[in-house]
Formats: sequence, C-alpha cells, structure tokens
Amino acid sequence: MSSSIPISDGSRHSNLPSLRILLVEDDPVMQMGLEHFLSGYSALQVIGQAADGYSAIDAAHALQPDLIIMDIGLPQLDGIAATLQIKMAQPQVRILMLTSHKTERETIAALSSGADAYCIKGSDPETLLMAISCIHDGGSYLDPQIARRVLNHLKPPVSNPAPTNLSNRELEVLKLIVDGCTNSEIAAVLYLSPSTVKAHIRSIMNKLAVDDRVQAAVVALRAGLVH
Repeated sequence: MSSSIPISDGSRHSNLPSLRILLVEDDPVMQMGLEHFLSGYSALQVIGQAADGYSAIDAAHALQPDLIIMDIGLPQLDGIAATLQIKMAQPQVRILMLTSHKTERETIAALSSGADAYCIKGSDPETLLMAISCIHDGGSYLDPQIARRVLNHLKPPVSNPAPTNLSNRELEVLKLIVDGCTNSEIAAVLYLSPSTVKAHIRSIMNKLAVDDRVQAAVVALRAGLVH
C-alpha cells in the first residue's frame, strides 16, 4: 500500500471474513487511503483510528477490534511496543504490521512481539487482503519481499529428509507459494481453477505436516524441495 488511494473491486473478495478493524497510522494521507480501500469491502468495517502507540493501546481496549493494522514508526510509542502490550492484554486480537521497514531486526522484533502478519507498504493491495484472510484463519503471513531472509534467520536447519510424496503438480504449487504468489496467481500460472489450487495447497500442508503457507514455505526451503 502507498499513500495514494487504491481502487478496489469488492466483487473479487466477496468471501472475506467479517472483521472490525482498528487502523493505527500516523500519516493522515496513508490512513485515509487505507480506510477508503477497506471500505470497498462490505465485510471489513473500520471502527477506529489511532496515530500513536499509546492511543492504539487505549483504542484496542475500548473498541475490542478483531484486527489491528499497525504501523511501526509511530510517535511516542512505536508499533512493536504497542503490539506487545496489546497482545498481553488481548491475545485474541489479530495484528497485521503494515510498514515501510524492511530490516531483519525490525521484522523479527515485530513477530516476536506477537504480530500475526508483516506486510510492506507499496505492495499490491491483493497482498494485504490475502494477509488479512490468512491471519483470520489462524495462520501467519510474511511479505514475500522479506520472507526468505527472515525465515532463514528464524528457523533452524531441517535435519529430517525431504518429503518425497509430493506430486509434480504439488511441487509446482509449492514453488509458487515460496515465491509469494496468491491463489489466483497460482491458478493463472498453472492454468488451474481456484478450487483446484486450494485442494493442492491443503494436500501440500497435510503431507508436510504444517498449518499454514508460511510453515510450508519454511519446510520447502530448508528441505531443498524448491530453490
């Protein structure tokens, strides 16, 4: 997402979960753009805004949102510290970091504080929607721009042998997951229907014994299933 206001097509995401969202962003243009973008989806309701970390903590307590979209570079108290305090008091709330910060240190600090997703400003709006859906379902999400180096830092080497029961098609889907492709992009590249892509992803996660796409990418990279 950038400070410019994106144009959305709500019909493409009619299956988005119903969520009450708190926006935490100190740039008023960015905040306005985000609210305008999210308003294009009837299931996503922006219930409040905050422009600094302390106000975010107060708003989270008062409004009890389902999801908080949080910047890192906030005045008074940064987004990482605010996330830690919110998660300690409200562990059920999902927090999506949306920031321009790309360093490994800040990313790991944000995830360690309890953030469920980490997205980079300026990414395709589709990425933000996919992250929202993913963390609502109990998964986690890392922006493809930073996923590889952060996962390599966070995860220990895999000593188990690489799974060999993935089909060639599942390996193709897995590689595209590692590359950060959305389901619709995978479907377009492999000439598959979205439902077939979802079925392949479920099968991949079952065979790799993981719970979400991020974990599947970790196993794939560490076990040498994709390069």
